[in-house]
Amino acid sequence: MTGGPLRIIVVDDHTVMRAGVVALLASEAGIEIVGEAGDGRAALGLVERHEPDVALVDLRMPVLDGVATTTEIVTRFPRTRVLILTTYDTDAEIERAVEAGAIGYLLKDTTREQLADAIHAAARGETVLAPRVAERLVARMRQPAQIPLTAREADVLNAVADGLTNAEIGRRLVIAEATVKTHLLRLFAKLDVNDRTRAVVVAMERGLLRRP
Repeated sequence: MTGGPLRIIVVDDHTVMRAGVVALLASEAGIEIVGEAGDGRAALGLVERHEPDVALVDLRMPVLDGVATTTEIVTRFPRTRVLILTTYDTDAEIERAVEAGAIGYLLKDTTREQLADAIHAAARGETVLAPRVAERLVARMRQPAQIPLTAREADVLNAVADGLTNAEIGRRLVIAEATVKTHLLRLFAKLDVNDRTRAVVVAMERGLLRRP
């Protein structure tokens, strides 16, 4: 960042939307729009030519989408911060953008003041998230981590929940009792428990049982 206005580019394949963003920021003090692009490939050319402080990038675009564009900018032009500006707020979209290196994720219902503040914050290296996006990320962080079980482990777990002994589980699943014990030991390790009762309780808390 220099002492002059922040230099930004706006990247969006929707001409009207792009023009709207440009119009919103045109009179904003401390911000200078140095280029516009309708796809990711053209955006990379602008970044190479102008070395902007911040790139406002849409997610779904032709030629090169927002995630691929973000990856390229972050890798090749680390001085430029990428701020996603999109209509999409699904978990998958947010995760892909953040993993690609975007410093912020805003939605297109953002006000002019919020957008300007976000641009300045992004240029300073601060993470910027739309309130709805932040809420979704926090909610996901609060969810218990999913425990990957094999199909056979899930069968054994459900049989344990039914109150079956190891021998009965073996007969139900047509496997040796020693194999049942092996699956139980693996289940205990994955669930971080030491006994069958606790295994069932944790499985119920994590939604791992196929029955109420």
